Amino acid sequence: MDAKAISLKEKEVKPVVDLLNQYLATYHIHYQKLRGCHWNIKGQNFFTLHVKFEELYTSAQLTIDEIAERVLTLGKPPHSRFADYIKESEIEEIDTIGMSDLDMVDALLSDMAKLIELERGLLEASDEAGDDGTNDMVNRFMQFKEKNTWMLRSFAGKK
Repeated sequence: MDAKAISLKEKEVKPVVDLLNQYLATYHIHYQKLRGCHWNIKGQNFFTLHVKFEELYTSAQLTIDEIAERVLTLGKPPHSRFADYIKESEIEEIDTIGMSDLDMVDALLSDMAKLIELERGLLEASDEAGDDGTNDMVNRFMQFKEKNTWMLRSFAGKK
């Protein structure tokens, strides 16, 4: 399939596809960080955060699949190697072993802020390309993160 098959111009959609692959790479690193936080959480907030981190990584896994399928819908291959994820990600890997619960929350909030920043860029690029499908998808993902940012900030006692 190519972009023409869904009434989009390939040249106009190329910046969207490139951003989607960067977004996909960043999401993979975020996903693995969520898994690490879920596995390594300790302390008084264990029960609350263990469940929350599982909710977030389950959502991230579904999001990753939708992003990759959107890249394919636009006629290009999605990144599928960890080397590409690490190279193109806008966030860094971390070692969650021994991290405090609130440090984990801070790390995830930082990731979400970067992902929201990428999403805002994707919304602009997809709008310019007339790519309403990508725009709708990314907007949904951003709204989920915005809500969870508020929740995690409230949990951590941040304004």
